[in-house]
Amino acid sequence: MNGTTALDKWRAVAAATGAADRAAAEAGVRLAYRTAGLVEPERVVWADSPRAAVTAVRGLTDAGRSVRDEVRTRPWAEERRRVHDALGPSGWAELWTRTGARLWETTRALADRIRSGVTEDLADASDEGTAVRLVLLDAVLGQHDAAWLAAFDGRDGRDGSDGGGRLAGLAAVAEHAGWWWPYEKAVVLCERPVELHRDEAGRLDRGDGPALAFRDGFALYAWRGMPVPANFLGGLGTLTPERIRAEENAELRRVMLEYYGYDRYLAESGARPVHRDGTGVLWRIELVDDEDVAMVEVVNATPEPDGTFRTYWLRVPPQTETARQGVAWTFGLAAEAYEPLVQT
Repeated sequence: MNGTTALDKWRAVAAATGAADRAAAEAGVRLAYRTAGLVEPERVVWADSPRAAVTAVRGLTDAGRSVRDEVRTRPWAEERRRVHDALGPSGWAELWTRTGARLWETTRALADRIRSGVTEDLADASDEGTAVRLVLLDAVLGQHDAAWLAAFDGRDGRDGSDGGGRLAGLAAVAEHAGWWWPYEKAVVLCERPVELHRDEAGRLDRGDGPALAFRDGFALYAWRGMPVPANFLGGLGTLTPERIRAEENAELRRVMLEYYGYDRYLAESGARPVHRDGTGVLWRIELVDDEDVAMVEVVNATPEPDGTFRTYWLRVPPQTETARQGVAWTFGLAAEAYEPLVQT
């Protein structure tokens, strides 16, 4: 399988929602155990979410030790070494760049958010938090291991060895289920989410509900990647400048400002221009316990089809002193270097 095809396949796996194919996932688990030289687990426990899976793991009795190293870590490392040796440093770097690297940041960020959400939900005390985090460290990430699986996909036999076939069981589980926990005598397998909403940058993002949700109610809420409380989004439709100013959490206040619109907030907050020149108008308004909001109002020099001129608002660093400096900053220039011949 070429890099582009593998990337498309594993991007879809990473974003897959809906019920797991339990029979196919369990077959993948058994294959992963056999490939690692282990006896197949005696029982399989299914959980509706990573949160439920952690609870199930903590309730296991006579499951034996974790075999994550044998099932996932060791074959993973050996396969990476094999492919690296076969392709050489530059070949491996090229392979990773066009496959796994394109999924790495989004899948890693999503896994980190799930870990944080599970820990927050289950850990009421510091010792509980440690116990939950230790269980999470034993997880194989299933569909969220897509970045590495994309890089290894289709490498079998290219250097005359069995190669990527050692990861076939892991790949099968990833294609058909979520996270899983392998132990000597038992496995806990997790369902995939039922909803996943992301922005164009791949960040969790939804303004009217959970950005990630599992069928047992475990969910994560986010606005353009920023974690927010479950009850926060419901109030965005009734925001006022006064409500925004009253928010004590600076990060939540920024979410409110993005949703409300910086230009609208400035206009309705009685903000006054602090500088005006040929490039536009610099506006600033102070926020309690947070950096100032500074924006440059610019007018497009090219008229719209109806003859009007569109106004744009550019968010600039709070320390900006002039409109020209702010506009120049958006182009990565110093104010004295910004001398446009034609404004468009």
